[in-house]
Amino acid sequence: MKITMTEIMERALTGKICREREFDMTLYKRANELVKEYGISYDPKTPIPKDPGLANSVFKAGFQLFCELGAYCTSTNRIISFSEDEVKEALKYAPAEVWFGEETDRKALTPRKPEDKRPPWCFLGAAGAPVSSEQILSSLVEGYAKIPQINSVTTPALTRVRGVRIRPGTPLEILGTMETVRIAREAMRRAGRPGLPIMNAVATATADSSLIAVLNREYGLRSSDGVLVGILAELKTNFGQLNKVFCTKSFGCRVVGELGPAYGGYAGGAEGTAIVTVAEHLMGLMIYQADCYLSFPIHAIHTASSFREVLWVKSVSAQAISMNTNLLTLYLSYIAAGPATEMALYEIAAVISTDVVSGANIEAVGVAKAKYEDRFTPMEPKFSADVAYAATRLSLQDVNELVKNLLSKYEDKLKNPPLGKKFQELCDIETGRISNEYIELVKKVKRELADLGLEML
Repeated sequence: MKITMTEIMERALTGKICREREFDMTLYKRANELVKEYGISYDPKTPIPKDPGLANSVFKAGFQLFCELGAYCTSTNRIISFSEDEVKEALKYAPAEVWFGEETDRKALTPRKPEDKRPPWCFLGAAGAPVSSEQILSSLVEGYAKIPQINSVTTPALTRVRGVRIRPGTPLEILGTMETVRIAREAMRRAGRPGLPIMNAVATATADSSLIAVLNREYGLRSSDGVLVGILAELKTNFGQLNKVFCTKSFGCRVVGELGPAYGGYAGGAEGTAIVTVAEHLMGLMIYQADCYLSFPIHAIHTASSFREVLWVKSVSAQAISMNTNLLTLYLSYIAAGPATEMALYEIAAVISTDVVSGANIEAVGVAKAKYEDRFTPMEPKFSADVAYAATRLSLQDVNELVKNLLSKYEDKLKNPPLGKKFQELCDIETGRISNEYIELVKKVKRELADLGLEML
C-alpha cells in the first residue's frame, strides 16, 4: 500500500531520536564500510567507466544504506525509517513516465538507459542563478524558450523586485516569486511557447510560504508544471520541505525530488558520494513521493560538477539508477567558468556528454557556479542542448576519451576559473541578440569538439 503524507509525518514525529551529528557520522562511517563491502573503487584514469558490475554494486550499496539509515528530520531530531519491502514496492510502482506542459508543449518525461540513442529531456535555463532585474529575466526566459530542443524552463532567481532587494522569508520574496512566474509566462508567450512547463519551483522562492503562494493557476504555477523540493545534505529533510511537498501534491503539481550530495562532505570520497546519490533518490521516492528527480553531485569545497571525481560520481550513479530502476532522473551540472570563455564550453561538453551517455536526462546549466548576478546567457543552455543531442551518438568509451581530452584543457583552472562576462555585455537586453564575438567563439569550440569525436549537427 502507498505510504501517505500523514504516515510520513507520523514517522517524523515518532521515529528514533538521534542527534544530528550522530546521524552525520553514522552515514559517513556506513557509506565507507559499504564501499569496501561491495568492492567499489574509483579509477581517476577512467572518469566515465563502462562497468555494469560497478553500477549494480553502487545501486545495491545505496539501497542498503537508505534502508539501514532512513532519513533525518531536523525539525524533530528523529529518523524516518522504511523497511526494505516498502522501498521495493515503491520502486515497483514508481511512474514510468510523467507528463509536463500544455497544448503543443505537452510532453512525457521518460527514463533513459546508458548509451541510449534517444534524445534526453532538455530542462534548460539558468539553474537558479541570480538575476538583477525583471527586464533581464524577461529577455533570458524568452531566449531559453526559443531553443528548439527545450522541453521545460528553469527560471533565474530575482534578487530585486521593483528596484528593492529581496529579503528571504519576507513579503518581498512572495512578491518576487509571483513576478518571476508572471514575467516568465509572458516571455514564453512572446517566443511562441506558452505551454512550456516551469520545472524548478521558481528559484526566487527559498521559503515554503513563497512557493505555496504561487501554487495558483491565475498568477502562478500550473498543475502541469514541476516543483523542485530539495533533500538537505545528506539524507535530511525538515517541516519546511515537507510543507512544500504536501501543498504541491494537493495542488496537483509534479514533485521533482532535488538532491545534491557533496563530494568531500559526509558522503566521503567519490565512491561514497555515488552510493549516497542512489540513497537520496530513494529518499525522494519514499518521503517526497517524487514523480521525478533532479540530481547534482557537486564538489563540497569548489561547488562545481566538472571535477574529474564528480564526473565519475555522476556517471556511475546515473548508470546505477537507470539500469536498476525506472526512476525518471535528470542530472544538473554547475560549471566553474563564466560565459564567453572557452573553459565554460569545455566544461559543458564534459558534464552534459557524461550525463547523457550514462542514461540521464539533463538540466542545463549553472554557469559560474550559479553564484554571480547576470553571469549567464541563453547561449550556454543552447550549447548544452546541442552537446546533449550529439552525445546520443557516442558510447561510454567514446565519452571517456572525450572527457579525458577536455579535462586536460580545463582541469588545472577549476580552482581559479575565469568569470567571463555578464549578460549585459554579451546580449542586447531589448532584443536578446547575442554578440557576434560569442557566436564565433562557440563555432570555434564546436570545431574543436568535432575533432575530438563530438560532432554537433
